[in-house]
Amino acid sequence: MGCYTVPLIAAIAHFFMRKRDKKFQTANHKMLNLLFAGGAIFGVVDHAWNGELLAFSLQDMLLGFVITASIMVIWTIMIAAQKSPVTAKA
Repeated sequence: MGCYTVPLIAAIAHFFMRKRDKKFQTANHKMLNLLFAGGAIFGVVDHAWNGELLAFSLQDMLLGFVITASIMVIWTIMIAAQKSPVTAKA
């Protein structure tokens, strides 16, 4: 359960940050919010598929933090690639 609760909490918190603060109301932050939500949905589907929807462990919670951090790293790479002059010409 922890593996999908961490990205879900990140998606909810980021959603409300975007509603409250104008600097987070960009297409890039919308993309980040969708990536967080996608990570949470994937976790729910995976746990439901394996019959462990409400299972909870410390290892699962740590995996949730790794998933959330990975989403943020991938998002940062995507933003950097968008700004790169090489990809801007393509």
